[in-house]
Amino acid sequence: MWAEFLTLWLAGLLFACTLMALIWRLAVRIGNAGIVDIAWAAGFAPIALLYAVAGSGAGSRRVLIAAMVGLWSLRLALYLYVRVKSTHPREDRRYARLRAEWGSQVNRKMLGFFELQAVLLALLSVPFVLICLNPQPRLQPLEWIGVALWVVAVGGEALADRQLQRFRAAPANRTAVCQVGLWRYSRHPNYFFEWLVWVAYFVLALNSRAGWLTIYCPALMLYFLLRVTGIPLTEQLSLESKGSAFAEYQRRTSAFVPWFRKQA
Repeated sequence: MWAEFLTLWLAGLLFACTLMALIWRLAVRIGNAGIVDIAWAAGFAPIALLYAVAGSGAGSRRVLIAAMVGLWSLRLALYLYVRVKSTHPREDRRYARLRAEWGSQVNRKMLGFFELQAVLLALLSVPFVLICLNPQPRLQPLEWIGVALWVVAVGGEALADRQLQRFRAAPANRTAVCQVGLWRYSRHPNYFFEWLVWVAYFVLALNSRAGWLTIYCPALMLYFLLRVTGIPLTEQLSLESKGSAFAEYQRRTSAFVPWFRKQA
């Protein structure tokens, strides 16, 4: 099994690195590094398909994981594409800040950044490899729980994205803080449900050999969302652009897990 696992995973890593190198060239040409977000989200679909086609596990399980990853991946990529396209050629503030910091070395450092996304993509795809190598003919109860959790997570993330998109579309809301729908109960419901997607993939992998080792996937995603590129940077930029209104929103609203608001 482990020889097949390594072969499949290395093929996925090679695909991810090649994809990100091509996307980097495109980003340099159009002057917008924000497209890396689209490529990262979209990259999971073909990698899961590769594992499903080449894996030796039960066919029904391989079809299931390819379909689940494909639907989640392409929906998220499409949402990010619409977001990036609506502001192009103006670059996302995160990448504009990196561009300013890196100066004349920006292209070389951006290539390293893009390839780091490729490695992360491959590392997070390990549950899909293990699932596609599982020979059990029928889904087990734990796997059905994973599927149910995935449905809730993808539905919640799509709803949060749609609510934010509609809020931002209104000209009167351009400097306002979104507090509608799920955003009334969490400052980052999209991040919460994105993390829940990875919990679902971990639960699905638990029934496969060594699947428990993939607990690092939701743990790693949680770390990035809470400590690195997710909430800290997003909130810093929101405070800079929305000031006291966002500070009050921070005071009253849960940062991550949807929960009841504090009293005014």
